[in-house]
Amino acid sequence: MSDTIVIIPTFNEIENIEAIIRAVFSQEKVFHVLVVDDSSPDLTAEKVKELQVEFPERLHLLQRQEKTGLGTAYIAGFKWCLDRDYAYIFEMDADFSHNPNDLIRLYNACHIQHADLAVGSRYVKGVNVVNWPMSRILLSYFASKYVRLITRMKIHDTTAGFVCYKRRVLETIDLNSIKFVGYAFQIEMKFKAYLKDFQIIEIPVIFTDRSKGKSKMSGGIISEAILGVISMKINSFFRKK
Repeated sequence: MSDTIVIIPTFNEIENIEAIIRAVFSQEKVFHVLVVDDSSPDLTAEKVKELQVEFPERLHLLQRQEKTGLGTAYIAGFKWCLDRDYAYIFEMDADFSHNPNDLIRLYNACHIQHADLAVGSRYVKGVNVVNWPMSRILLSYFASKYVRLITRMKIHDTTAGFVCYKRRVLETIDLNSIKFVGYAFQIEMKFKAYLKDFQIIEIPVIFTDRSKGKSKMSGGIISEAILGVISMKINSFFRKK
């Protein structure tokens, strides 16, 4: 039994899923993987089931009936993990934009440096993004600056989706109260942890845009992130920590 599990949400990731699973399992530390699949038409879940024969104790699959957003996929994954004995719970994309070799660095930030939440950060030391167009880099970079200004969180990469949580963070946050489903979900989770005074550490990573498959970014997701931050901050004034 491992104390760590990596949640990988998927929708049409058949081109990446086997490679990313094998890359996680090739690390020196033993990580488990939970794939949360939203009924991918490309049969991503079927490939995971095939791999479960090879990795019966380490690879897990949670299938959902419909695609209802990144945030709800992670919430379902968090609850699944909290029903088991995992002490460290990770978020990671399936498309290799997050380097599996950095998993141990995030783990060490929590396990050795005593962070409650470790963020794989693109912006804590300059801008470490590869293969994005300049327009998307600027949008992401200034979105994080905007969120930092509004929320007062001392986090450079507030929209980062490469994260390690200590179990007690997810046990303390009311997961049922999380409102956002797109990339604003990442902001909201960090903000909730910040309001609870958990220690957050940013670990510099290099983010590399996917080479296979299709990006899930959309205008609606971006709007949710920009507008949602203001309402999230206002609501925080009326709630006790």
